[in-house]
Amino acid sequence: MKGHATAPAPADSFLPDTRSITATIGGWAQLSVVQYFVAEAAVIEAWAGPEPYSRATGFISDLGAASCGIYEDRAVCSPLHWLMNASFVVQGLALVLGALFLTAGLLSVAARPGVQARRFRAVAAGTAQTRVLTVPWILAVTIRILTGIAGVGTVIVGLVPEDLGSPWHFAGALMFFIGGGFALLLLGVLWKRQTPMSWFLGAGGLICIGALVIGAITGMEVPQPGLLERFMGYPVTVGLATAGLVIAQRVHTERRGLRSL
Repeated sequence: MKGHATAPAPADSFLPDTRSITATIGGWAQLSVVQYFVAEAAVIEAWAGPEPYSRATGFISDLGAASCGIYEDRAVCSPLHWLMNASFVVQGLALVLGALFLTAGLLSVAARPGVQARRFRAVAAGTAQTRVLTVPWILAVTIRILTGIAGVGTVIVGLVPEDLGSPWHFAGALMFFIGGGFALLLLGVLWKRQTPMSWFLGAGGLICIGALVIGAITGMEVPQPGLLERFMGYPVTVGLATAGLVIAQRVHTERRGLRSL
C-alpha cells in the first residue's frame, strides 16, 4: 500500500494470480470430488446381493463390479455399477484438473492472503551465491504430482472394475491411496503456518497412510475390511475437497476485492 513502509520483498518473490480462470477451475474441480459420496450412497441403495451391503465389511470396489457373482469368496451384485465407475472417473479427472491448474505458487500461498510465493532462495557458496529451490516450492510441486497420481489411479479404478481380473485395478487403487495420502500430509506441512485447517489435512493424510500400512501388513484380513479401506480412501476425498474449498474461497475473495475497486 502506498504511504505505508514495508520491508523489501525477498528476491524472486511474487504474488501468484489468484484471480485467473485456471485457479477457479482447479479449486472447484478439486472440491467437486465430494460427488463420490452421493454416488456411493445411491449405488449401495441399489445393491442386489444376497446380503445387504455393509460399509464395514464390503469393499468399495465391489460396488463397481460389472457383473453379479462370486468374487474372491464374496457375493457381489451391483446394478448401478456404471454409476460407481463413472463417479470414480469423474473424481479422478477432477483431481487431475486440480493438479494441472493449481500452480505451485498458488498452492504455496492459497491459505494466507497477501503472502508472496518464493521459488528460489540465495545460498552462499564460498565467495559467490547460488539459487536453490525453496522448501515450500518443492512441497507444492510434489503435492501437485501426488494429486495427479491419485487422480490417474482413480480413473483407472473406474475404467477397470475389479471383476475383470486385471492387475491395473489394484494398481490404480494404490495410486489413489498412496498419492492422495502423502499429498494431504505434505499439504498439511505446507499450510502449517497459514491456516488451522492444516492440522485437519495432515491428520487425514496420517490416517490414510496408517490404514494403508495396516492393510499391507494384514493383507486386508481383518474383521471389517471395508471400514479399513474407507480409512484409506475417505480422508483423501474429504481432505482434497477441503483443500479445494480453501483455494476456491481465496479465489472468490480476490475476485470480489477486485470488483470492489
